[in-house]
Amino acid sequence: MKILFVDLKYDYGNPRRGMNLIGEIGYHQVFKSLGHEVVPFYYDEYLGQAHLKAKLQTDLLEFAEEQKPDLVYFILFQNQFEFSTLKKLKEKYTTMNWFGDDQWRFEIFTKKYAPYFTLNITTDYFALPKYKALGLPVVYSQWAAFNYPVEYSDLVDYKYDVSFIGANNSVRTWMIAEFKKAGINVNCFGFNWPQGSVSLDQMVEIFKTSKVNLNLSNSMTYDLRYLTHSWKNPLIALRSPKTASQMKARNFEIPYYGGFQLTDYVPTLEHYFHIGEEAICYSTLKEAIDLTKFYLQNDDLREAVRKKSHLRAVNEHTYRHRHEKILK
Repeated sequence: MKILFVDLKYDYGNPRRGMNLIGEIGYHQVFKSLGHEVVPFYYDEYLGQAHLKAKLQTDLLEFAEEQKPDLVYFILFQNQFEFSTLKKLKEKYTTMNWFGDDQWRFEIFTKKYAPYFTLNITTDYFALPKYKALGLPVVYSQWAAFNYPVEYSDLVDYKYDVSFIGANNSVRTWMIAEFKKAGINVNCFGFNWPQGSVSLDQMVEIFKTSKVNLNLSNSMTYDLRYLTHSWKNPLIALRSPKTASQMKARNFEIPYYGGFQLTDYVPTLEHYFHIGEEAICYSTLKEAIDLTKFYLQNDDLREAVRKKSHLRAVNEHTYRHRHEKILK
């Protein structure tokens, strides 16, 4: 097929945050590896530019007319595209969109846009009945790991005891502070952490050389300790729509690259890993701290989980696996 791929070139459309790796490696390059011709349409330059919104609609429609794709594959960010634009595209081409945040955006975003696509993709198992109730065609898929060369080793020269890679926010700042109070130093990497963002090569190396890789929730908490950690936190909690945790790419990336993962439990995680054997989960901050200490002290148990989870991720949980099924 010829695929017109509509996405952001940079993470959140911000060059300071680096390349949008999921879009580029997880989608664009995977489509090409599956034998499809891909022509990207990046819309970063139109973000936050109200006077360019009309031009964005015209530019995309004209580009599609010029390219005549078999499929237009979107990853919508916010409300950059008008319903009328999506409707015109749907009338002429097969179109689809990856809705990756239905856990908290279905009511305020997805159900408004989903009717304007030939097919919708959701990562939220519990959103499937919502699509069905609206009569909308949907495929259930999930985030995954990049198809990136990786060499697994049973013998690792560990550099870090505990690491976390992900953007800084108020909840994660509080959690890391609690780990520190418990005597656990967590090496943090990512946007707005002092050590800053890391490249894909660096990320892979950190996963591989950390005894415990934390996968910290990005959802809001009403824990009193969090609310009193900063005067801003109660306001953030009241305004945030992220009231539930969700599956993310990190759940698959850490084991794929050979790291041991300690993650917050998210419903349906058991669809992808055997809990307790391939994924070690916590449901409270105290559990996260206690489990971190336990697996730092029990090397054999940690290494057994690391190996099993790696094999599962490599054999089942890459973006190539996901898109082979979606496109079929």
